[in-house]
This record gives sequence, C-alpha cells and structure tokens, in this order.
Amino acid sequence: MIWHESGGHGSHTALLLHGLGATAAVWKPVERALEERGTLRWLAADLGGHGGSGWESFYSVGQLATQLAQLVRQQQARELFIVGHSLGAYVGLALASGWFGLAVRGVLGIGPKISWPAEDLQAARELASRAVRSYPTEEEAWTRYRRVSGLNPEIAPGQEWLARGAVQGEGGWRLAQDPRTFAVAGAPFKSLAASAAAPIVLARGERDPMVSLQELRLHTPQAHDIRGAGHNAHIEEPGAVAALLEQLVTGV
Repeated sequence: MIWHESGGHGSHTALLLHGLGATAAVWKPVERALEERGTLRWLAADLGGHGGSGWESFYSVGQLATQLAQLVRQQQARELFIVGHSLGAYVGLALASGWFGLAVRGVLGIGPKISWPAEDLQAARELASRAVRSYPTEEEAWTRYRRVSGLNPEIAPGQEWLARGAVQGEGGWRLAQDPRTFAVAGAPFKSLAASAAAPIVLARGERDPMVSLQELRLHTPQAHDIRGAGHNAHIEEPGAVAALLEQLVTGV
C-alpha cells in the first residue's frame, strides 16, 4: 500500500516524489506554491519502504516505479508531469520510459546523485544490510531521521516537513524507512535519462555537494542552478521549483 495525498486544481497533474530516506511531507512548500498558482493538481506519495507506505522484500527503481504507476492509474491522473528529488528523479525517469503505460509529459529532476564511487556504493550496501534500530526516546529517533533525510533544523524547523519519518513500535521509536531501501543506490542514471520518452529538466541547489551542474548538463541542456539552495532545494526555494515546473508544463 502506498501512502499518498493530493490537492490543487487543473487538467495537468504533478506527481511529487521525495528522495531516499524522506517522505512526501518534504513537498509541503512546493504544494503551497502550486496551490497559489492554481494551475496544477498535485499528487504526493511516500515511496515504498518510506513513511506511511508498506515495506517490501526487495527494492529497485523499477519496483518503486511499478507501485507508483498503479497509484497514478487509481487516481486517474492524466497529463502527468513528474517532479522528483534525488531518488525521486530516478523513479520519475523510469516512469517516463513508456514501460509503465503512463502519459508522462515531462520530468523535473532535482539534485539526483549521478556519480557513485565504490566507497559510496559500499556504504549504501552496509546500510541496506543493517537490522532495524530502535531508539529509547522519540527525540533520538527524530534526530536520526533528520540526519538520514538531510532535513536539518535550519531548513526544516517545523514538524510538518518531518511527518511519518519516525514511528513508535514495541521496542521503542524507529525510523519509518526500511533500511533495505538503500539497496537502490547506484542505479544507472544515464540509461534512465536516455530512455525517458518525455522532455527532461534537471536542477540542483547551487550549494548541493552531491551533484554538479556540469554532471546534469551531460544528460540534458535544460539544467539549472537554484540560487541560495543546497541539496533540498524544494524545501529551501519552493518558488523556484514551482517556476521550473511551470516552464516545463507551458513549454511542452
């Protein structure tokens, strides 16, 4: 089961996909920006193994895309534009390939990590193999969630950006994320971008340490720096993200 919510108005739908370790709550600022513009319906979902969505025995970009394609069809979302952050950009490109039977009209990818050195892949494999850890206090769980998701108090001071990131269980508090989701690290971005059958726009916060503008421009000339932002540009500069989406919609 995939947790989701929707809102907004319009004949086009923006599917908002968060990054590894986060939840759909990170899109609240962008959702408000879209509501103010009043031109797009939006659909935000917790990826499988994250937040309020169920855990699976196996995770890959294709598996996550399959689940989301089912959700989109259930919601009868047509004329789909996808906005994906980090891992969400990978899943968005997969959905745009045509293999899932969706009418994807464009993809806006924000901050996808493209280069995966061996040590980064090894670290991801180690995280994916770890047992679920319980924390004795709620505060410790939320502190860990902020670290994993990159939602430090400077950019996400309130609870609304953290929703469904941690849960209380029998052994104490734990992250809602299934550790096995880290196994998706290192998917072939080049192949996914090349297979997309829709226009692609890529962007990064100008202070994002995970990806450079030059790396993005290897895959599309439509690549942008978002001023004043780091890796979580959709939280730090939601108006800029909404504007890039609007340009993608009107330019198709």
